Amino acid sequence: MLPDLPFTLNQEALHYGQQRSVIRELFDYGQSKAREIGAENIFDFSIGNPSIPPPAEVREAFLSLLQERDPKALHGYTNSAGDIGVRQTIAASLNKRYGSNYTGQNIFMTCGAAAALSGSFRALSEEGRNNEFIVLAPYFPEYKPYIEGQQGKLVVVPACPPDFGIDLEEIEKKISSDTRAIVINSPNNPSGKLYSEQELTELAQLLRHKSQEYRQPIFIVSDEPYRELVYDGKVAPHIPAIYEYTIMTYSYSKSLSIPGDRIGYALVAPNFKGHELLFAAIGGALRGMGYVCAPSLLQHMIGLTVDVKTDTRTYDLNRQLLYNGLREIGYEVLLPEGAFYLFMKVPGGDAPAFSAFLRDSYNVLAVPSDSFGCEGYLRVSYCVATQTIKDGLKKFAAAYAKWTK
Repeated sequence: MLPDLPFTLNQEALHYGQQRSVIRELFDYGQSKAREIGAENIFDFSIGNPSIPPPAEVREAFLSLLQERDPKALHGYTNSAGDIGVRQTIAASLNKRYGSNYTGQNIFMTCGAAAALSGSFRALSEEGRNNEFIVLAPYFPEYKPYIEGQQGKLVVVPACPPDFGIDLEEIEKKISSDTRAIVINSPNNPSGKLYSEQELTELAQLLRHKSQEYRQPIFIVSDEPYRELVYDGKVAPHIPAIYEYTIMTYSYSKSLSIPGDRIGYALVAPNFKGHELLFAAIGGALRGMGYVCAPSLLQHMIGLTVDVKTDTRTYDLNRQLLYNGLREIGYEVLLPEGAFYLFMKVPGGDAPAFSAFLRDSYNVLAVPSDSFGCEGYLRVSYCVATQTIKDGLKKFAAAYAKWTK
């Protein structure tokens, strides 16, 4: 037997492997505490795990596939980019909805949006170059490892309270000759902000101007897992129709309530010369990372449910209940326009301390905004049972009274 020998590791990989997500830590704490004192005594607003079950069509699609399809074909490899029939079905659905002209050749099936984003960042990152990717605070924390893990550099545009819209002046300050892309997440996690078509049009104009200045395109990487979760009759603008140099990444995790099943796609809009090369580079990047052939069964399920959406009425009820309840208590909150998160301003501004106070004193779990690149807020997820919100508001009220006295 060999003696213990010293060895070296990739330090970046080790760093991210040892650095746990604040969201996951709170969620795991809640799971552990629930086993100790009962789930009914934990008010977990920490994680974006859909509380609405998948639509019935999802189960029917799985049963149909398992009962009627040839098992060898159903469970066998597809093309690396995905089953072409499924990809064409998705393209046709998008074309009907947006008046676009996509084909299956523009769509690369992936293991959720995470793979689509990572592949896009790698494809846009040139060897030996300082590859900068701009994100708008508050932003999804996993953008940092997705970007840095693919030879990129995260560049943060400061948050723009109180409505957290697009701050063109601050974006322009951050753009340089090293800028490869700007990441747009709308509706936004964690704020629930939906960027308007006017905001996005003005952003597109800025990017065209800066692309001309630096003689190279600045891409938009549009991260859209929440685009179907929009309220008050609003619609998420279709960014490829607004800006030509767009990669659209999508996940069915939220629209079909299947976050653990990891299926989505990257779409390279055919709006610019060389789009085929970018598509190929995304495929090559995913190949290099081992993301070859998204799960076949899930691909075929999507082919049968491409136009099915989760009923968002329960989320909307929870949104209004939580928003109005917190305001009545005295908290400052932003009305979410989409997704299923609410951004709540912390009295006094110390979000980590208030999050710990809620956890330790009231078993209320909400995520401090520091990890989202923005201080002074809590992200409160309302994809929970409505009764959890009703009971949780009592805890928020007690916490507010004690914290602000």
